[in-house]
Amino acid sequence: MAGGVLVASTNGRQYDGKVTMFVLVTCLVAAMGGLLFGYDLGITGGVTSMEPFLVKFFPGVYKQMKDESGHESQYCKFDNELLTLFTSSLYLAALVASLFASITTRMLGRKASMFAGGLFFLVGALLNGFAVNIEMLIIGRILLGFGVGYCNQSVPVYLSEMAPAKIRGALNMGFQMMITIGILGANIINYFTSNIESGWRISLGIGAVPAILLCIGSFFLGDTPNSMIERGQREGAKKMLQKIRGIDNVDEEFQDLIDASEEAKKVEHPWKNITQLRYRPQLTFCSLIPFFQQLTGINVIMFYAPVLFKTLGFGNDASLMSSVITGGVNVVATFVSIFTVDKFGRKILFLEGGVQMFICQIVVGSMIAIKFGVSGEGSFTHSEANLLLFFICAYVAAYAWSWGPLGWLVPSEICSLEVRSAGQATNVAVNMLFTFVIAQVFLTMLCHLKFGLFFFFAGFVLIMTIFIVMFFPETNNVPIEEMNKVWKSHWFWTKFVPDVVVDHDHKVVV
Repeated sequence: MAGGVLVASTNGRQYDGKVTMFVLVTCLVAAMGGLLFGYDLGITGGVTSMEPFLVKFFPGVYKQMKDESGHESQYCKFDNELLTLFTSSLYLAALVASLFASITTRMLGRKASMFAGGLFFLVGALLNGFAVNIEMLIIGRILLGFGVGYCNQSVPVYLSEMAPAKIRGALNMGFQMMITIGILGANIINYFTSNIESGWRISLGIGAVPAILLCIGSFFLGDTPNSMIERGQREGAKKMLQKIRGIDNVDEEFQDLIDASEEAKKVEHPWKNITQLRYRPQLTFCSLIPFFQQLTGINVIMFYAPVLFKTLGFGNDASLMSSVITGGVNVVATFVSIFTVDKFGRKILFLEGGVQMFICQIVVGSMIAIKFGVSGEGSFTHSEANLLLFFICAYVAAYAWSWGPLGWLVPSEICSLEVRSAGQATNVAVNMLFTFVIAQVFLTMLCHLKFGLFFFFAGFVLIMTIFIVMFFPETNNVPIEEMNKVWKSHWFWTKFVPDVVVDHDHKVVV
């Protein structure tokens, strides 16, 4: 709806329909795109802490890790640019891919992008599993990144468009749930392959399994009514809307989707359009939410957990088991968000999660400061290590029911159709850019900032929590095509959104 036009009658209108088994199964299959991202997040840290992998590809890191001379601080044992490039190259590739994925998603449909993502990830996983040199390893990582970029761009939009407004939050969070399951599965696989000579090949190669599942699943998915209308398939779109809503009379919602599509077609350049003042709220949140999501510090825990725990003296098996524990907490806590997001709303989860993460990071940073100081020399007793693990788990839980799932849900539900692909592409691109930056600089930051790294992230958590209090309006239970009314009623964003008037045909005009 160009220019912030809304296609609706009354504020917060609910369309007729029921929650069908078809829409639940469809969203479950589509959410498997999250498995790819999650599996890679979980597998990378475990593999980079396996000695046979380091000996083959990063002998300098292995030598540094085994250095008992005392010259090397515990904080700096894994500080190596090539090792961080292995981890972070995927996210840079995902950033580039997300920009192309927005075009594919708009012109060929959401399911075509999901299939492309699965295919890229499949080839990348196989290349990594059979890698014989560092070049093959990096090329595989880049292809994995293309897969992640395509899936992260298309899956959240697909879920938001398929789901009824009243359970849109829960179904969209299926994506985050699959991410957490992927992380947990990867941690468990790493634990059992860590003592096998070529266990790293198994860990990296198994990434082909979720990719195959997504490729097969995407063949059986129907595309969203929004996407079908956008590509001129109105008759098929109406049948699909009837199928996912479970009723024959979907005329009111269908007409709104058509009106939205007609307005969207007037927009020739969605990337240029989203920069206009009237879309300032959408652009702000599609940019700042993924930016803040990465600066919670969560990916430090997720893809460097085994390395981090090993650095803190947990030992190899203990560090991998600690990662399994935090991965399990991640899955369980995500269930909390699924059952609460549509009941209590998005804002309360953002705020509670922010406060809890802030407290946990201050405690963890303080514990490491007391035991390791600035010299990086020291160790935890068994009870102290367990206490540290408890606070890290509390931090992971807070993220998993707040910024984790909401970081994908909110940007996918706030954009009107004409800027939706551009908005989601912006979300993914910013997310991947800062995932890349954090992955690339974390080990160096740990080496130089030491325990202060946790205070660094705690500071950003405080800033983002204040931002949510001041500028985020509740979007719970609002149909996507009526979201502009939320911005119009907000004290700050109202100045950017044009006034709207409903004419005698029940269409909204500026």
